[in-house]
Amino acid sequence: MATLADRVYDNGLTILDTEADKVLITSQEASNYTEANSTYALGNSTSLSIAAPSNRSAGGREVVVAALSDGSITGTGTATHYALVDVSATRLLATGSLTTSQQVASGNTFSLGSFTIGIPDTA
Repeated sequence: MATLADRVYDNGLTILDTEADKVLITSQEASNYTEANSTYALGNSTSLSIAAPSNRSAGGREVVVAALSDGSITGTGTATHYALVDVSATRLLATGSLTTSQQVASGNTFSLGSFTIGIPDTA
C-alpha cells in the first residue's frame, strides 16, 4: 500500500497558511488568478486567517480557514464559490463551493463561516 508522511501533506497545505492573503467570493469557480480576482469576483476580504495543518478526521491532513465578517461586496450577482489567492505572486491557491449560493449587491458586506481544506490519505 502506498503511503505519504504527514510532512508531505503539510508542506502542500502550508502554502495556504503562509501565502494566501486574500479571499474572494465569485460568481463561478475560477481556474486562474485573473478569473478569481477580476472576471468572476463579487467581493473580497484580506482579513484571512488560516491555521497550520492538522489531522483530518477522515484521514489525511487539513487546514482550517477562520470565519470572517468584514468582506466587501464589489459587484452584483450570485456568489457561488470562494477563492484564496496570493496577491503579490498573482496566484490562485484554492477554490471551492460556498455552502449556500447567495445574491449580493455592490456596496454591501459579506461573512463566511469557518471551513476546512484537506488532503485525504492515500488509498
